[in-house]
Amino acid sequence: MRRRRSDTGKTALTLIGFALVMVVFLFAVNNASKGNIDRQQESLERAIQRDVTYCYATTGRYPKTFDYIERVYGLTYDEDLFAVNYEVRGSKIPPVITVTRIEKE
Repeated sequence: MRRRRSDTGKTALTLIGFALVMVVFLFAVNNASKGNIDRQQESLERAIQRDVTYCYATTGRYPKTFDYIERVYGLTYDEDLFAVNYEVRGSKIPPVITVTRIEKE
């Protein structure tokens, strides 16, 4: 009987250890995923700014719509993950561009 209690204790410790390893693993994966989304957002912001600047340099005015940037310059992004707000202030004034992450429920 003593041997059985010892085996039960070892099994319990093994399961607890495994559970802790899984929690740490899941935490690390979640953090890595968040960092990846942050990098995607920064990359999208840079791409939009690059296209807006290029448009101004080649045409002498800023794009009137965000749709224009997508069509003419081939900009693509994950619309389920990010929302882009593009506010035109004038043909010679840089637009206000805001990229926000869409939080999933």
